[in-house]
Amino acid sequence: MSDLGERLERMPSDQKRATLASLPSHLAKSYKADKLKFLLTNFDFLEAKIYEPNLGVQPLVEDYDIALKPEIFIPVEQANSLRLIQGAISLSANIISENKTQLAEQLWGRLICFEYPDIQTLLKSSKQSKKNYWLRPLTASFTPPGSFLLRTLRGHNNWVNSVAVTPDGKRLISGSEDYTLKIWDLWKGEELFTLNGHSESVNAVAVTPDGTKIISASWDKTLKIWDLRKKQELFTLNGHSESVNSVAVTPDGTKIISASWDKTLKTWDLGTGKELLTFNGHSDMVHTVAVTPDGKQAVSGSEDKTVKVWDLGTGKEVFTLNGHVNRINAVAVTPDGNRAISASDDNTLKIWDLGIGKELLTLDGHSNRALAVTPDGTKVISGSGHSQLPMLIVWDLRTGQELFTLTDHIYWIGSVTVTHDGKKVISGSADKTIKVWDLETWGAKSNKVNTEGKLLTLEGHNDAVNGIALTPDGTKIISGSSDCSLRVWDTETGQELLILKGHNDAVNGIALTPDGTKIISGSSDCSLRVWDTETGQELLILK
Repeated sequence: MSDLGERLERMPSDQKRATLASLPSHLAKSYKADKLKFLLTNFDFLEAKIYEPNLGVQPLVEDYDIALKPEIFIPVEQANSLRLIQGAISLSANIISENKTQLAEQLWGRLICFEYPDIQTLLKSSKQSKKNYWLRPLTASFTPPGSFLLRTLRGHNNWVNSVAVTPDGKRLISGSEDYTLKIWDLWKGEELFTLNGHSESVNAVAVTPDGTKIISASWDKTLKIWDLRKKQELFTLNGHSESVNSVAVTPDGTKIISASWDKTLKTWDLGTGKELLTFNGHSDMVHTVAVTPDGKQAVSGSEDKTVKVWDLGTGKEVFTLNGHVNRINAVAVTPDGNRAISASDDNTLKIWDLGIGKELLTLDGHSNRALAVTPDGTKVISGSGHSQLPMLIVWDLRTGQELFTLTDHIYWIGSVTVTHDGKKVISGSADKTIKVWDLETWGAKSNKVNTEGKLLTLEGHNDAVNGIALTPDGTKIISGSSDCSLRVWDTETGQELLILKGHNDAVNGIALTPDGTKIISGSSDCSLRVWDTETGQELLILK
């Protein structure tokens, strides 16, 4: 145990609690950068704060925010170490909160690959703190900090079917197969409370524009309206004769639109809970609905393989969009209201012109179960319905190009949403977890420049580049092309490091394991291949 740890152990409980709570802030206000850096790389301090009642993981994470303020003047390398330690603690928050003894294991599993002296010293001291036998990770076997993944939320005991965020970005609402809704503090990653009332699976959730009410749709054939502040149910909406699968709210917050397996959509008065209109037209189950930004039209997707556009004022069908060859699982509308995006089990996304009902673009990817558009309308995120390779794909909405993939879920992804500032993506999965991803990481790592300040162009493929992925440590880019190859590039220099050959048709998708040591590629040759990132060796073929 360090001298600091021994001093903390000798303190009376009240003094110890006060010291753990206020010492980082006190050192920052006194501009004692060296002592603050030492404190936040001292395992005994980290462990003591996590174990202290009424403190715990989130206050510790916030200590690093204090230290990383520009006015504290911590040297760049040391600041980088603090960011990585903070990131590792954030990623491990749900595990450490449940089992505080796992702090050392989590730090080793996420930080062992980083050679910064402060990090290695922290890991060494955490090892020395263990008095009994323990399982110490020998490789970076957990998702490392600095990747897209920010944190994982656990609390549901069955599939997470739907996620939504309040307009202020402070609260996350999730609906699950366990019949409940949960409300989370999005910043802290903490569960705030649970709403019970549905008698079967909660299939969809939505939030009103003013952030005061939640609407849930359930397999029990009902919708419920909840008061978020009072934590209580306001109305139950009965009218559908089968499961209600999707729900949306008009931008003015006055109406609810629901989609059901009874082949209909319905509109409801949000203030009274009264049913207003029924929309008939689909010939099979309706899985999804979205509303245009002007509140005048709704877009629905169905088991009948069609997308329909409706006049919300009259309930009449405006037109039908044909083109998919399998059921439609999700639809979204761009912020300008000009385009709709549909996601289907035919492994495509389609982008439609809502003015004339014309297909503009088809994006080939994976079995699509979830869909969201960024607030600036430049990107669309799709969630995979494939249990063998669950991932989120982020696409350029203008060009249809796959930008990057997000992988960490272990089962299919049922829901995805984007915060109103466009900085975070939240996904819900059948693995019972919710994951929060950082879209800003892409912006920071994608615009790569060389030492002369020029944008790097990576040249080598002799056909279209269909997908790229970035290793968790940000040192390598992997690209897949219609020329049947994958290539590995150095992100600092733009140098081509490896060419991976084995596919005999276009490479359409790429994913990386959380530790970045293996690449998984999907191809039009109907195979998945697993590769060693360092050597380029083909390890496995899945057909």
